[in-house]
Amino acid sequence: MHITVLGKSPSWPDAGGACSGYLVEAGATCLLLDCGSGVFAQLRLVRDYAAVDGVVVSHIHADHVLDLIPYACALSYSPRAGTARPALLLPPGGRELLRAITSACGQPDVVEDAFAVREYDVAAPERLGDARLRFQPVPHYVPANAVEVSTGGGGRFTFGADHGPTHALDDFAAGTDLLMLEATLVEPETGDRRGHLTAAEAGAEAAGCRAARLVLTHISDELDRDRALAEARRTYDGPVEVARAGAEYTV
Repeated sequence: MHITVLGKSPSWPDAGGACSGYLVEAGATCLLLDCGSGVFAQLRLVRDYAAVDGVVVSHIHADHVLDLIPYACALSYSPRAGTARPALLLPPGGRELLRAITSACGQPDVVEDAFAVREYDVAAPERLGDARLRFQPVPHYVPANAVEVSTGGGGRFTFGADHGPTHALDDFAAGTDLLMLEATLVEPETGDRRGHLTAAEAGAEAAGCRAARLVLTHISDELDRDRALAEARRTYDGPVEVARAGAEYTV
């Protein structure tokens, strides 16, 4: 299984970068995990968008879904319109929320017309070609789900989505080959309601999962990468790095 980082920014894109988007090639299947602002252009640099089998969305926040609109426009209006209709797997309730976004843009049907849309059941595994998918709810400001992608070959990639401190991944991601966790914050949020992690908290979660490898993502280029690495290494003793656009991983 091969993973390419298309975008790793938080809710505002890095200079020349993109928000959340990860290309996952599992066997003969190609899927896009999240499709935030700027991701579609990055996808076009590395892959024919009409050859993507499906898109899986972790949660309905703009930095994870907005580029579904230009993607849908390409599928519907480009010279190759109608040659592909990828699957679009949304979290429960995501169809209505996404339609509210497209309606506000004056294109209420654009995504539904371009993709084969369905909502996944967080309690049930999914198959998308050769890719096996599992989901785990995690604490965020809207319903959000960590996503595991695996194949029959045994490799496991776990994407934590956006979330605050939790033990929800301890069993779900136990022993995963590659764990990608957000590290949005320099300091923990105040108050009881948490929706994001610091790098140190991401490291602690990776340690709790006994993950083989940790990649910090959803982190701005305006933050100190070396500091984030040092913080994560303080709580996790495995290999760790900060995601960058174009980075590739094999599990």
